[in-house]
Amino acid sequence: KKGEEEFSLEVHRLVNEQKEKVRAAYDKKVKQIETQYAIARSLAVNKQRLEKIKARQEVMHKVEADARAKLVSESQSKDFIVKLITQGLLMLLETAVVVKCRQADVTLVASCLPLAQKEYAALIQKETSASKTVELTIDKEYLHPAPVQGKEAPSCLGGVVLHCQGGKISIDNTIDVRLKLVMDQAKPAIRGLLFPAAA
Repeated sequence: KKGEEEFSLEVHRLVNEQKEKVRAAYDKKVKQIETQYAIARSLAVNKQRLEKIKARQEVMHKVEADARAKLVSESQSKDFIVKLITQGLLMLLETAVVVKCRQADVTLVASCLPLAQKEYAALIQKETSASKTVELTIDKEYLHPAPVQGKEAPSCLGGVVLHCQGGKISIDNTIDVRLKLVMDQAKPAIRGLLFPAAA
């Protein structure tokens, strides 16, 4: 009788130990599956977020490319070049300034110099009541030529670089620099217009 009781207790103890091992193994497996699920979910969310960021960047690059194309066509406008030169002159406020442009644009830029001088003098007169003139000359060194499709080389979309005092002071009013500046400064506003935040 005593042996049966000991046997029964031993069996009961072994059964309980095995139950605990099975429960522990089950709990471990459940935690492992939950962890794998959480990782998979996190990876899916990150992948979706990265795809969204990539799509937004592609749209931003398209906006920049569209603006670039519009600016390139505008770069042959006399009024546009006059404004670029005048803006640069207003930043420099010097009496002698050299204007650098692409070799292909020399004739256009040369025809804009008298208009830019006149506009500059008129603006200074209007804003300060002072009489100020500027002597403009075209640089014999030119900016890089227009970009060529499929060719990786330094290029310039157009515009001008103004410099004075032997090149020590310069204002880069090229389309490339202006476009980059505007894209950097306006990127949050452009994103806000294109991708309004979900309410």
